[in-house]
Amino acid sequence: MAVTLRRGTRLVIASHNEGKVREIADLLAPHGIELVSAGKLGLPEPEETGASFAENAALKAVAAARASGLPALADDSGLEVKALGGEPGIHSARWGGAARDFGLAMQRVHRELDASGAKDLTANFTCALALAAPDGEVQGFEDKVFGTIVWPGRGTRGFGYDPIFVPEGYRETFGEMEPELKDSISHRARAFEKLMLAAYDDD
Repeated sequence: MAVTLRRGTRLVIASHNEGKVREIADLLAPHGIELVSAGKLGLPEPEETGASFAENAALKAVAAARASGLPALADDSGLEVKALGGEPGIHSARWGGAARDFGLAMQRVHRELDASGAKDLTANFTCALALAAPDGEVQGFEDKVFGTIVWPGRGTRGFGYDPIFVPEGYRETFGEMEPELKDSISHRARAFEKLMLAAYDDD
């Protein structure tokens, strides 16, 4: 059956990425939900074999919910660069190599844009969230934030590709922004709004 989130609900965050877990925890903090990460529970990371952000989020959420016996929330997100045909997309983490080094991943984005001679540096981040019950039922929510790629990267806040992405209407990269501002406008924040409208009961 579908998951309803309430104050006191124990929820597994199906991620071993501590930066992502921290952002999700910040977004859920006002709602009184008790969080535990898949990494802290020692849950294995399933292979991300989906063809979309939504499919990969669902794979991770279902695996964590079934392994823990608790509802689980997974996030699959990434950077899509228009001039690169939407890459790195669902392969965003893999562009950093086996170690998932986003310094290397950002260098690769710059290198490929440079090689392409592209003048259009528009890009977007996409976030797909999947909320799974232990019986395997999944609810999905997705949103995007649009902006521009810059080089060299700026700022040490955030994680992933944040230092090379300037959201529309701003001059700072996500890597330079105060976390509270980023959390109010990001792709993850927008997807979370949809999640909470659909699944949260504050009665």
